Amino acid sequence: MATQNTLGSRRNAAQLHALAGVERELRANDSSGRRKYLRDFSGAFRSYDSIIPSGQLADTINAADVVLIGDYHALPASQRFAATLLEERIQPGDRPVVLGVETIFSHHQHILEEWWRREILEDELRERIRFDTDWGYDWLPFYELLVTAREHAEGIYGLDCMPREDLRKISVRDRHAVDKIAEIRERHPKAVVLVLFGESHLAPEHLPRLLRQRLPGQRVLTVLQNVDPLYWQATSERHDPVQAVRVNRNVVCVFNSTPLEKYESYRLYLSRCQADAGQPDLVPTIYNLIDSLLCFLDINQYSAHNTTQPKFLVDLLPEVYAGSSDGRLRQLLLRAAGEVRKLDGMLRKVESQGTVYLPSINAFYVREFQMMYATEEAARFLHHACRGLPMCKNGKAATGKPSDRFYARTVEHVLAYFGSRVLYPARPAVRDQSGTNISGKSCQQLMRGALRGDRAEFDATAQKLGYMLGSELYDAYLRGGVSRTALRHLFLAHIEEPGNAWQAVQEIARKCRSSRKKPCGSVR
Repeated sequence: MATQNTLGSRRNAAQLHALAGVERELRANDSSGRRKYLRDFSGAFRSYDSIIPSGQLADTINAADVVLIGDYHALPASQRFAATLLEERIQPGDRPVVLGVETIFSHHQHILEEWWRREILEDELRERIRFDTDWGYDWLPFYELLVTAREHAEGIYGLDCMPREDLRKISVRDRHAVDKIAEIRERHPKAVVLVLFGESHLAPEHLPRLLRQRLPGQRVLTVLQNVDPLYWQATSERHDPVQAVRVNRNVVCVFNSTPLEKYESYRLYLSRCQADAGQPDLVPTIYNLIDSLLCFLDINQYSAHNTTQPKFLVDLLPEVYAGSSDGRLRQLLLRAAGEVRKLDGMLRKVESQGTVYLPSINAFYVREFQMMYATEEAARFLHHACRGLPMCKNGKAATGKPSDRFYARTVEHVLAYFGSRVLYPARPAVRDQSGTNISGKSCQQLMRGALRGDRAEFDATAQKLGYMLGSELYDAYLRGGVSRTALRHLFLAHIEEPGNAWQAVQEIARKCRSSRKKPCGSVR
């Protein structure tokens, strides 16, 4: 039976390896983490009291008068969580809601109110509040928050003051923010005040203490997001996944991202700043994900022999394109597709996922970096590279009958989905809605149905089956029913040869089925 420590180790092994590389680069480029003010936050939240069951977080938040939401500025999920929380807090007949944000200086309040009254448009708002110059993080998730507030809240207020760059003045900014929140309370006495502020300001002795002193009768709740020590502790719980925890009576923490995604977002922000607001360099990010999967599977990318290792995988690393024009993107995808009729499907994938690996030309295209899909495509690349990039050589994932091609596509999706869960454990599981276990017989039934349909149905069925098997394979790995050696052999299996892909699907289904017999409370 898997212990809590074992579960945490299995869930986090690959992510920790990837995270180490990112953190080394961040320390080399940003020394501010050594400041006492920031260390106050990192040292304040080392463990939690209890898991918050699903549904109870809303009750906890609804009981507060002022909700301080910790913002990791470079992570879009932080701002989007605040927008979701605001929208869910609005209930018919309940108290109104007001939003306060650190992102906008208080002296720009008149500009914000012009936008609120729809006297100016988005572009003018962004320019006049000097968002890109004075803030510099992603505009879209923050603007989505503002739009949500304009549609549902009673008001929006800027809370910050200058200077932002001088950490010696940071406590002055805290006192100023508390003064502005007190003004909001006077102006909206019946409202719930939601405040989105940088997480380091929410250490107990920083903004929360000042606010309780200024507004002693108010129920103040701090809602943290993705705090590292709390995240690592939660990954060892038998509940999978833990969505929120109670740190103490006045503090909760929610998990909507992983440390790897959080710090990669910050690394990309720094890269974009160094490129003078141009495109960030995504090559180190993609290569770091690949390297972490290689380490997880114990694959030597420098091996000179094709035995249990791919030969010179280091020489097969892909090109990475980012943020090219639409014309360049279509040209790139057409090269990869080989024919116009495949182009629309590839464009839809880029639009929905932001990242796509193109095996026929061994290249990544990244329009919008989303960790969940970037990890999936990194695993997809590794699956092709372990077999010597067969798509680059003959343009086909498998030879033989149509059933061979179907099962080859299925195995590709199995390993891509599995790899994404290894690097991004927060990704939701994909289950068979009927609740039945996947067997060789059910795989064959799905295959026959896919072959009777068109190309779109063929691809969709292979993906559906692959994701479900990939999800079960990850569960089997957590239970200890599948070793890393067995997983490595799956990546190395030459499924392009007739009959091999079907054998691989049967082997995966068998391993998943046998692992269910192992007692483990970690998978539900």
